[in-house]
Amino acid sequence: MRVVCVWKENTDYAREVREWLADYKAHTGNEVESLDPETIDGEIFARAHDVVEYPSILAVDDSSKTLKMWRGTPLPQIDEVSYYVREV
Repeated sequence: MRVVCVWKENTDYAREVREWLADYKAHTGNEVESLDPETIDGEIFARAHDVVEYPSILAVDDSSKTLKMWRGTPLPQIDEVSYYVREV
């Protein structure tokens, strides 16, 4: 499983996202994949997962199925997100 954050730099929420990503790594030891929806990879991912609001954080399984999506701010609690990436 993986966690992906789809967001844009140079926005009013960018600082909050950067801090959340750093806190997530500090608390869990894992990194969240970041995608910019204005890149090719980011656009493909956003379309495939119906991401229409930024920032969005998605928990995605190995077959690329969305398990959970958090849209906009406030960003979710770290524990809420890390639940989806626990070792099974």
